[in-house]
Amino acid sequence: MVRLTPAQLWRFVKRFEARVLIGLVLATGALWTFLNLAEEMAEGEIDAVDRRLILMLRNPADPSDPIGSRNVEEAVRDITALGGTALVVVITVVSVLAFLFHKKRIHALVMAGAVLAAWASSDLSKMLYGRPRPDLVPHEAYVYSASFPSGHSTMSTAAFLTLAMLVASLEPRRRSKALAYVLAALVVVGVGFSRVYLGVHWPSDVLGGWCLGALWALVGWIVLRALHAPTRGS
Repeated sequence: MVRLTPAQLWRFVKRFEARVLIGLVLATGALWTFLNLAEEMAEGEIDAVDRRLILMLRNPADPSDPIGSRNVEEAVRDITALGGTALVVVITVVSVLAFLFHKKRIHALVMAGAVLAAWASSDLSKMLYGRPRPDLVPHEAYVYSASFPSGHSTMSTAAFLTLAMLVASLEPRRRSKALAYVLAALVVVGVGFSRVYLGVHWPSDVLGGWCLGALWALVGWIVLRALHAPTRGS
């Protein structure tokens, strides 16, 4: 059995940047939150909150009618498409090709890896937990898989957050970095909200998707830093 002395352990830790260690803590937190949320969901402990939140977005006199005008409903459908498989695949492929064109091979690998891992883990989780879709209100969009976690939320978080991180790593200006993260956050929140508004996911499904997608984006960021990929303005 290999034993590490305190001095050896300290030298090992010093090899990693403080940011990588912070990333590890955040990734662990995202995974812990996801697993705890899944456990509470499986035990039915969050059903009441889920039902209350989803009904808040419906006309009290007619639960089949989402709040807002028809134009709002159509706008929300457009927003939810940002987390759809087709668009996420297009964004991922274009991003990977762009990074390869600029000879950023590690960036391309991180982008593709994060999205693929998010897709695989989302589908596996759906099969594992098998949670039914909301039955309180009619679905305003076509659905065909289990409910937990939200695939749209998982994929949009992994794709847009990872892309924002990679762009920020190459951008020297802080304002541009901040803009990339703000835009990614707006898309992620918008997609998550749209899934609940359209009645196709419970709020906890969306939260679970955010945690799972953020986990893979953080893993991608850790890989980027650990491999010492060229970055700017770090």
